[in-house]
Amino acid sequence: MIEVKVPELAESVTEGTVAEWLKQPGDYVEKGDDIVELETDKVNVEISAEESGVLKETLAEPGDTVKVGDTIAKIDANGEAGETAETTEAPAAEETKEEPKQETKQAEPAEEETNGGQPSRPIASPAARKLAREKGIDLNEISARDPLGRIRQEDILEHEQKQNAPKAQPKEEKKEAPKDDPAKPVERIRMSRRRQTIAKRLVEAQQTAAMLTTFNEVDMTNLMDLRKRRKDKFLDDNGVKLGFMSFFTKAVIGALKKYPYVNAEIQGDEIVLKKFYDVGVAVSTEDGLVVPVVRDADRLDFAGIEKEIGNLAEKAHAKKLGLNDLQGGTFTITNGGVFGSLWSTPILNSPQVGILGMHSIQWRPVALDKDNFENRPMMYIALSYDHRIIDGKDAVGFLVKVKELIEDPESLLLEG
Repeated sequence: MIEVKVPELAESVTEGTVAEWLKQPGDYVEKGDDIVELETDKVNVEISAEESGVLKETLAEPGDTVKVGDTIAKIDANGEAGETAETTEAPAAEETKEEPKQETKQAEPAEEETNGGQPSRPIASPAARKLAREKGIDLNEISARDPLGRIRQEDILEHEQKQNAPKAQPKEEKKEAPKDDPAKPVERIRMSRRRQTIAKRLVEAQQTAAMLTTFNEVDMTNLMDLRKRRKDKFLDDNGVKLGFMSFFTKAVIGALKKYPYVNAEIQGDEIVLKKFYDVGVAVSTEDGLVVPVVRDADRLDFAGIEKEIGNLAEKAHAKKLGLNDLQGGTFTITNGGVFGSLWSTPILNSPQVGILGMHSIQWRPVALDKDNFENRPMMYIALSYDHRIIDGKDAVGFLVKVKELIEDPESLLLEG
């Protein structure tokens, strides 16, 4: 019988939740077939069969938490499709039932002898009887380890030890959850492992970092004009649309190079300044927010960034992100504007110390000078940062640099 165990999932990931069994007991599986999907704190992982055979039984139900190394299923390499542990073990179970019956019949005469239909005293050695009298123990209360039921001294000592052992404290009764009022119907939904992890990490970020947020606004006129002029040719040349994210990613990298402490993290009593630019891009999915990482974004051109963001978003929605797609980012960009957000204070993605929030573009009257106004497409941007290592001056300077680069988008080609 081949045991299916939970494999090493990733660094710092030691357990997962059974999301769905892709194969059922009795199914024949080929080597390499996915048989179960686990939900971890970060991604869903599919476990495949290492050998061909029949899936005999599953040892965990959907929703159960399993740890690395746990056996969660068994495969019979010589089984036939349709066989399960219940069908193959039924005869053995009957035999097991018969065996205790025989043992009981054999043990009964030794445990209790009858005299005119009345039970006689337990069988015990003279030394055991003497010890029981000295300790005031009733031999009828003792369970003998001897197969024939004879009580020995060690049985009495064991019984005494159990009697003198401290009794376990009664468990506190669980407080019952408040009962729902039938007149006010509600629906209770269990949080997924990923949602629980998101909640936990967001709370940790607020509790451990000295988080502040600074704001600015960007005039999107020049960028939108450039995009309008270039989008068709860009699509023809690269096979991908020219969006705003590539411009903001390039602008963020330019600002990070000028303000390196925003591209850092705290490890113990050290500040780790990172000389590479792995930019996380927040993606909203049905299961919650995930932040896949665009690796070495500073080495990619606009088309490369747009393609990578598109690929990662597609994998996120299809639940195909790997752990490598999510780990190791140095800075994060989140765009609440796609949902209509005008203003927000994004929460840090620990252990990063900075996150940029983009928002909706709205036409607003902008003063060109003291006498003239003009309607312009404006976007509020926000930088949340860890004040433990980033001073307010640098945070404001970082955001101003992003604003300058976005408002002069041609400069991004030179800065990049």
